[in-house]
Amino acid sequence: MKYCRLNSMSLLKNSSIYLFSNILNALVPFLLLPILTHKLSPEGYGEIAMFQTLVSGLAALTGLNTIGAANRCYYDDLTSDELKKYNGACFHVLAISSFLLILLGGIFSASLSKWLSIPVSWIFFAIIVSAGNFIIQFRLGQWQIRGRAWRFGMFQVSQSLLLFLLTIAFLLYFGFGAASRINAMILAAALFSIFSFITLYKENLLALMSFRIEFIKDTLKFGVPLVPHIIGIFFLSAIDRILINNKLGVGEAGIYMLGFQLSLGMVVIFDAINKALIPWLFRILSANDIEKISQLVRFTYFYFIILAFLGGLSFWIGPYIVRWLAGSEYQQATSVIGWLCLGQAFNGMYLMVTNYLFYAKRTGRLSIVTISCGVLNILLLISFMKYNGIIGVAMAFALSMFIRFISTWILVLKLNIISWRFLIKKKM
Repeated sequence: MKYCRLNSMSLLKNSSIYLFSNILNALVPFLLLPILTHKLSPEGYGEIAMFQTLVSGLAALTGLNTIGAANRCYYDDLTSDELKKYNGACFHVLAISSFLLILLGGIFSASLSKWLSIPVSWIFFAIIVSAGNFIIQFRLGQWQIRGRAWRFGMFQVSQSLLLFLLTIAFLLYFGFGAASRINAMILAAALFSIFSFITLYKENLLALMSFRIEFIKDTLKFGVPLVPHIIGIFFLSAIDRILINNKLGVGEAGIYMLGFQLSLGMVVIFDAINKALIPWLFRILSANDIEKISQLVRFTYFYFIILAFLGGLSFWIGPYIVRWLAGSEYQQATSVIGWLCLGQAFNGMYLMVTNYLFYAKRTGRLSIVTISCGVLNILLLISFMKYNGIIGVAMAFALSMFIRFISTWILVLKLNIISWRFLIKKKM
């Protein structure tokens, strides 16, 4: 019982730290919104949206999702020397994949530039930012699995604060326009990836000079099946801006991006809970403690109810937030904010069930679900956009996120990783 209380206290403490850092981290983009929407036209804001969409899409290929392999490997029976060599293998994959992306960028940069309505140079900047983000997320992941929530939070908040200050400086003092945000992202990613690299070495968590082909194969075995999964996530949460840009114009994409950015406020809470929950959940599953698993299942059902309520409430509160924060040219976002928040609520429910698949290393099956739902989302948003513009796109997003959540939960049920019965009788 004492062990259970300690774990519960640790979970609550770490959740609080993650929640606080997530709130501060999310507060920075929200503080930027009024400035960007008053200083930039929807077209300028749309260009930023297209750049961020490209960075999001590259996440599937930069490093080939080997961060998850390193995080999962921590719970296996490896020595500290083997762990740092395994981590080094992830960086070897990053270097090779980034080099190949630069080559492909040189070949297709002109076409991508036209398709995304951004300068050619931004294509290569996106690759640099994506590679930097991999290193940063790797650093954060190593702190997370060790329960060092305080360091995680301080690092995350510091990066967001620097990004905020750089954006303001480039926009208000240097007058760089839409490029202000891109310049700030490049500089912040560079500085914090260097810091991440140095601290990983100082903590003896990284060895680059040892080239272990068996570790590289293992990281790819975990990460490559996730490529369709990440692409599916891209189809679900980012492809909409590209299609809006091509069908309705970059200005409409900017308006939609504003609504989507505001909907991410919902992600703050359940992302914090999920970050704190993963180490605890993995340990419970490793110990196969039936009573604690039952408590976790009951918490999950309660969590679903809360998120569903917040998703419905957003249809009423969301439009007021848009009117309060955004400039007059962006008021059309009031019509999409409710649907986008509802979709984010389903995303939160999905995160709660997908952790079991990561623990079981069933990433291949997860990829099938995600890529299928991503393709379905494209078909739905093209159809809905034809009749209802960006409102139809938001409706397609919400429906697709619901289908992904249900499909993933069904997959977890079929794999019989745990019992999802609401009540489990205690043994006398």
